[in-house]
Amino acid sequence: MTGILQGRVAIVTGAGRGLGREHALELARHGAKVVVNDLGTSNEGEGLSDQPAHEVVRTIRAAGGEAVANGADVADFDAAREMVEQAIETFGGLDILVNNAGFVRDRMLVNTSEEEWDAVIRVHLKGHFAPMRHAAAYWRSESKAARTRAARIINTTSGAGLQGSIGQGTYSAAKAGIAGLTLVAAAEMGRYGVTVNAIAPSARTRMTEGPFADKMAAPESGFDVMHPGNVSPVVAWLASEDAADVTGRVVEIEGGRICVENGWAHGPAHDLGERWSAEAVGEGLRALLRQAPSPEPVYGA
Repeated sequence: MTGILQGRVAIVTGAGRGLGREHALELARHGAKVVVNDLGTSNEGEGLSDQPAHEVVRTIRAAGGEAVANGADVADFDAAREMVEQAIETFGGLDILVNNAGFVRDRMLVNTSEEEWDAVIRVHLKGHFAPMRHAAAYWRSESKAARTRAARIINTTSGAGLQGSIGQGTYSAAKAGIAGLTLVAAAEMGRYGVTVNAIAPSARTRMTEGPFADKMAAPESGFDVMHPGNVSPVVAWLASEDAADVTGRVVEIEGGRICVENGWAHGPAHDLGERWSAEAVGEGLRALLRQAPSPEPVYGA
């Protein structure tokens, strides 16, 4: 296999099914050597199976590529370190980390249990942090040894994290955290040759089969806007050496549409020059709100 990622080494988490599977296949198609990580859990994070990861590895190898399976829990700090070490020991280094693993437990806020909150925050937010932390340490050590790599991190946020989604408060909070983590990591890691970006995909996966089933249905003919494979070419380019000038960005992808998210930015402001009185805040804040754009509707509103 030859392409824009020829000879580069990648880890893709949650790569046994859905978006992660498509990412792993696309990276391999462009010449990357891929560590295919998947815990093999259900959509709710239950059960274990090594079969999804091994099936993707077999598919990559059958097409002439190089890949190995990994069954680490990405939110386990030590297991994430061992996953990074596996890539380095197997393929001689690491250039690309695609954080994709996750699951959902949709609940209205008033019905969300502590266990559900902890589980979703853990797999999404800590499951991004732990692999990033160990990959970043490796890239920093390489840079200090004058072996700076053209390293890339591609995280996975969501429209739910950017605009909000009714019935997905926990998931939205985790995905918003990932967007913020992406910005900080991009600012901190640039000195070591690392770019950090995030994608916000809209695609048909196990996680969208429930609340967005009608929107996600495959068409009888024509372009399948919701096929998860539509997202992966953006991931492949962001993972390439050509993308060295793009960092700290969130890119939304749906079908053939890509959109650069603006995110939080300072808007209208007024400095009173002294402490505001509570009575004056209402008039002052309403004046600023009239100048500000209206927020986008929360999904499901």
